Amino acid sequence: MRYMLDTNTVSSLIKQNQLVRKRITSLPMDKLCLSVISEAELLYGLAKKPHATNLHQVVQEFLKRIEVLAWNSDVAEHYAILRADLEAKGAVLGSLDMQIAAHAFEAGAVLVTNDQAFKSVKKLKVEDWTK
Repeated sequence: MRYMLDTNTVSSLIKQNQLVRKRITSLPMDKLCLSVISEAELLYGLAKKPHATNLHQVVQEFLKRIEVLAWNSDVAEHYAILRADLEAKGAVLGSLDMQIAAHAFEAGAVLVTNDQAFKSVKKLKVEDWTK
């Protein structure tokens, strides 16, 4: 099984959440991945805090060690179908979250997040490692 870490899971790891840390360190790194969308969110957080040198170092070291999956045409197709389906049902999910959900689904990965909104995405496997 492969696990795609959502941005909030990486934030929990950086904030020293012991449950998240224990779970991540118990797995081989090749079982973990990150969407390029989450990488962008992490880098955006750093851009807002240019003087937080320790945080920059921690995030950059993390990004060196985890596989970041690129966005491609297969993911774009899953995103289009997911967005149309959610809109038809009146479900609300932010556009970046929809992109991450589509990426996890296309990659066949369990999305690791504590954001309950992802549970509205049918067929997406979701786990919360903060509990």
